Amino acid sequence: MRLEDAPPIAMRPVSAGYFEFEADAPAGTRYRYVLPGGEAWPDPASRSQPDGVHGPSAVVDTSFAWTDRQWQGLTLEDTVVYELHVGTFTPGGTFDDVIPELPRLKELGVTAIELLPVAQFPGTRNWGYDGTYPYAVQHSYGGLEGFQRLVDASHALGLAVGLDVVHNHLGPEGNYAPQFGPYFSDDYRTPWGAALNFDGPGSDEVREFFISSAIFWMEAAHIDFLRLDA
Repeated sequence: MRLEDAPPIAMRPVSAGYFEFEADAPAGTRYRYVLPGGEAWPDPASRSQPDGVHGPSAVVDTSFAWTDRQWQGLTLEDTVVYELHVGTFTPGGTFDDVIPELPRLKELGVTAIELLPVAQFPGTRNWGYDGTYPYAVQHSYGGLEGFQRLVDASHALGLAVGLDVVHNHLGPEGNYAPQFGPYFSDDYRTPWGAALNFDGPGSDEVREFFISSAIFWMEAAHIDFLRLDA
């Protein structure tokens, strides 16, 4: 692993092809993984890509001063969903810019907002279906902290928050997962290229990677429901 511009540091092998390393790395610290060939790549499980899909990953503090302890969620019968694209919903195009508009949505009778994908994708505005970092919140939208503020404000108004996630493919630009393991399979094809390896050799870890991503959104961002891209 390489922290910032320091020389690479050897990581310890653990199991199933995983390696570990502990370091004093405060939030914002940039890092890359250096593979045996000497190439340095971003982390496929990165929580932040502040310099875009090709830049280094960054350490994130996932803690947040939540105020939604009393939030109990909604029944299905009470759920009226408004599908929302963060990048075009307001001129500013960020999570924080959505917050002042929440009362207006509630007045319309909306009880839940469902965000189009916000996992890190190329550029600053995008539909989000070509994301390549299933754990990293789009930096141009406000990153994880901005997302947490939006969810907390929504819950304070009695609005549930859902998230559209893409767990059946990764976009072509900034997709470095194949450098790290058998994430893809040639047995199937998608409009985006090779399909994810959910049933071939090494697929246990691939399935765990995406299951853990879903759990991450629930735990770190207090998301109420996920919509799975077909």
